[in-house]
Amino acid sequence: MALVTGKDLARSYGADDIFSGVTVSIPHRARIAVVGPNGSGKTSLLRMLARLDPPDEGSINAASDLRIGYLAQESTGALDESQTLWTTMLDAFTALREDEAQLAEMAEQIAQNPDDVDLIDRYGAKQHRFEERGGYDYEARIHQVLGGLGFTQEQFHQRLEMLSGGQKTRALLARLLLESPALLLLDEPTNHLDIHAIEWLEKYLSAFDGAVLVVSHDRAFMDGVVNHIWELIFGRLEEYRGNYSHYVQQRDERHERLWKEFQRQQAFIEKERDYIRRNIAGQNTRQAQGRRKRLERFLRDEAIAAPREHGEMHLTIDTDLRSGDEVIRTKGLIVGYDEPLFEVPDLVLRRGACAALIGPNGAGKSTLIKTLLGRLDPLVGQARLGANVHIGYFAQAHEELNPNNTILDEILGASPMTVEEGRTYLGTFLFTGDDSFKQISTLSGGERGRVALAKLALSGANLLLLDEPTNHLDIPSQEILEQVLADYSGTIVLVSHDRYLIRRLATQIWSIPREGGELVVYEGGYDRFVAEQVPASQSDNGTQRKAPTRSQEAASENDRHYLTPYQRRQRLAEVEAHIHKLEVELVDIKGGLQQASEAGDVARVSDLGKAYSETQAALDELMEEWEWLVADV
Repeated sequence: MALVTGKDLARSYGADDIFSGVTVSIPHRARIAVVGPNGSGKTSLLRMLARLDPPDEGSINAASDLRIGYLAQESTGALDESQTLWTTMLDAFTALREDEAQLAEMAEQIAQNPDDVDLIDRYGAKQHRFEERGGYDYEARIHQVLGGLGFTQEQFHQRLEMLSGGQKTRALLARLLLESPALLLLDEPTNHLDIHAIEWLEKYLSAFDGAVLVVSHDRAFMDGVVNHIWELIFGRLEEYRGNYSHYVQQRDERHERLWKEFQRQQAFIEKERDYIRRNIAGQNTRQAQGRRKRLERFLRDEAIAAPREHGEMHLTIDTDLRSGDEVIRTKGLIVGYDEPLFEVPDLVLRRGACAALIGPNGAGKSTLIKTLLGRLDPLVGQARLGANVHIGYFAQAHEELNPNNTILDEILGASPMTVEEGRTYLGTFLFTGDDSFKQISTLSGGERGRVALAKLALSGANLLLLDEPTNHLDIPSQEILEQVLADYSGTIVLVSHDRYLIRRLATQIWSIPREGGELVVYEGGYDRFVAEQVPASQSDNGTQRKAPTRSQEAASENDRHYLTPYQRRQRLAEVEAHIHKLEVELVDIKGGLQQASEAGDVARVSDLGKAYSETQAALDELMEEWEWLVADV
């Protein structure tokens, strides 16, 4: 039986029909992504299936006692902000912690009545269930999930009201993951995650025991998580098997097949009409009349409409200005505001290159962009632009747009043109009719992004500084932007969490390590960066670094270094020996817990429970290290 089914679902807003006749089913362990243009109703469908909003038409049925976890795009107010991050996570284990308290109470009773065999038996059974449900490792799980989603130890005991809106959304996601509902409904879960956290979430959801339905614009994330795609477009839903890349191939093949079928139909219709025109008044008039009736019946009952195509943004970004060979040069650069964020090695970015700047949220990526723009002074050192460099800047928060202006005002201020020319130009960015007169402050994130791109395309810049350019863009617009930037003849510095975009464009990676310190430059694309990733060693002379051969992690977070193949084999042997030792310790601790429980030794039960949790956490870390070590041996 499916977890949730929806039949003939419809959603309308006023006179506008968003979708209708949508029938879906979510089976156990489903991995489904919902895709479609902005405004196609993806969030509305998700909220219906979460039973938060009723459908305008149709019905929804769910399995009895189904536990659903729902993540909205913005989750401010969904949690008690007077609590700390840690106590909020503990709420996911309320029932387990109640059992823990009951076990402690029963242990005290046993200590007072050591001959109560029935009590001891009940304690043993309850303790066994508690252990099976993860009673001795739930704190380790909290550490794992919060760390995976990018929270630091210092933030664990901060009140939620002290966190940003994006951090609160991440906190809700963390609690949903810890609650382990039977069905997770996630609306843009990667919006507030850096690349490291997105990759962690991919692995977590791949191993998740429940079902997952996700709305996402992150193509790489969908490739890593889902095996079915629901495309919501033109008010209808089409299903595809496979991940995002499989969907694109099948979608294009289906569209081509429909066009060919439509063209064959149009050729048949034209042939029939031509026969009717030539013979309706001649010798074969009866045959022509018969054919006309059959054609009318065919057009009424059988003819297919031309395949519909969604409006696409028509974007061109190019430059006639040729910069010098050296576009950016830094020397002794340290960026930050009052305090340093990180150091930049002496580097040179040459004409035609694309540097992808990546790192944790809050590491200072946007700060470096503003330093390169000259809008923020370096704390130490300098960043210089080369000869004849003209900058085009795309700001993550679109602060380059005046919220009091109309869309047309922004375009006319960017380039000399008439009002009519400006409106025609905006039409290529999907702003039609009176859209041009909308005020910037009223636009959605995706609409503001398209206005910013429209201005950027008019700049004629030969150096683009792009800060999260695909944020809020729907997938068709992302794909267009990706192609346009791939064809761009100038130089690019790109801040992005979009691995599809980075993989397509980057010729080098500028990485800010999670622990801060110094930015590291890796020559080559993103796949090489991932394959070779280990923390950088000391710079030879403070000049630009090139990527050494790297592994995915270092043997220790506190003692990271390069590993030769020989060192890697040695480390693998050490890790395997340590894993074996910890597995033996876990067995011994379990035995000790059983004995302490039977003896009614409350203090020892508590101590051994903590020891079990710590040992299991250490074992989990070693298993992660073992996985990447064994992959490269």
